[in-house]
Amino acid sequence: MYTPISVVIITYNEINNIARCIASVQTIADEIIIVDSFSTDGTQQLATSLGANVIEHVFEGHIEQKNWAITQAKHTYILSLDADEELSTELIAAIKKLKISTLLDGYYMHRLTSFCGQWIHHSGWYPDKKLRLWNSTKGSWQGINPHDEYKLTNSISIATIKADILHYSYNSKAQYHKQQEYFTSLSAKAYAQLGKRANGINLYINPVFKFVKNYVFRLGFLDGKNGLYLCYYNAYYTYVKYKKLKRI
Repeated sequence: MYTPISVVIITYNEINNIARCIASVQTIADEIIIVDSFSTDGTQQLATSLGANVIEHVFEGHIEQKNWAITQAKHTYILSLDADEELSTELIAAIKKLKISTLLDGYYMHRLTSFCGQWIHHSGWYPDKKLRLWNSTKGSWQGINPHDEYKLTNSISIATIKADILHYSYNSKAQYHKQQEYFTSLSAKAYAQLGKRANGINLYINPVFKFVKNYVFRLGFLDGKNGLYLCYYNAYYTYVKYKKLKRI
């Protein structure tokens, strides 16, 4: 028994990440699909040179783009990655073994994120389970932009692979703050479209609870200074998100 897998990645100006991502999947992918929203930095050319099939598509939202990208794959089983991610050695080995067996409907994986050169093992950032390998006939990308998640709606079998996706997310604090400003704006707009409203609990109680949960109960203090920094700003950006929603 051999199950082919399509690796699907969405990109926009990922010249600094895409080679690492593609290299990590070349031994387990039966095809690599890149859906690119008109990069201008050479991402498309580099991905093509590494053997990926690059397709241009206008970006209409994270969820929308990822659902459209799935339709471009030849194979039923999809492994979905972001361009700033790569498979760990342990995860590659695990997927190789799965491919020669009967696959379940879906597989969760852990995601380990790097912040300013430090792998964050606590602070609410790990194990950060993600459903990333699945039978594409049994689910779809859902959630609220930009926080997309794949949900199996017709599934009878799911397992967790205890190995990591390595996430090279933030090289600097400035990059982190820039992305959080972007994400909080998207989230606020999405909440407004769903008819949600900001109140005192959202604005003041939720951020405090988030800090205590991540720093104390999720052991953020074990991540040192960066753990304190992330727990504080994760709480702060919860406040910012609802402040933007209130303004809307």
